[in-house]
Amino acid sequence: MTPSRHFALIPAAGVGARMGAECPKQYMPLAGKLMLVHVLDTFASCPSIAHTYVVVSKEDGYIDEALAGAKHLADRVTVLHAGGPTRHQSVLNGLHAMRADATDNDWVLVHDAARPGLTGELIDRLIGAVKNDPVGGLLALPVVDTLKRGNAEGRADATVPRDGLWAAQTPQMFRYALLRTALEKATEVTDEASAIETLGLKPKLVEGSPRNFKITLPHDVALAELHLKGNP
Repeated sequence: MTPSRHFALIPAAGVGARMGAECPKQYMPLAGKLMLVHVLDTFASCPSIAHTYVVVSKEDGYIDEALAGAKHLADRVTVLHAGGPTRHQSVLNGLHAMRADATDNDWVLVHDAARPGLTGELIDRLIGAVKNDPVGGLLALPVVDTLKRGNAEGRADATVPRDGLWAAQTPQMFRYALLRTALEKATEVTDEASAIETLGLKPKLVEGSPRNFKITLPHDVALAELHLKGNP
């Protein structure tokens, strides 16, 4: 039996409206190179990853220039101009576009383009924890803060028990066929794990890292740069 391979799939068709930047946030410069290139470099340097696919919109006017400045990625990264209006659709379109290269049993690691703090160690941790799992899994962090449910007036309405709560991160790692089936059947899901859950399956939670946070607002950029420059 042919051993399963591991492919990375990066949905990067979003515009990052909350950043208020002049370009989609994945193309913003960060600690010496573009945010997306940080992500691609991490996967490209990981021996466990056979190949990386990045999904951009059909109208994307930035990806060619971004990769022109990262020629070392030429044989490690394939650009798929198949992005959709949502992350869900972009990932599903990407799975369809890479079908000729992936078998049903291969693993796909879906990762946010706006999480440049990912490391090779985290990728290996996820692969090691999930490789023999019948479902798949994802990086996540146990919730440690006290959680409040707010009301319409912006006041604390209740304290939510945090026992058993985890904050989902990426990569999220599932077999190609299972992930494709889940996304084809699911509606209104915000990540791949939630699509898998709609099939009645329970993805494995693998502890991630605070540095692997998602850049969403302008003040996140400075914190990401501290991590990427090796500061505590």
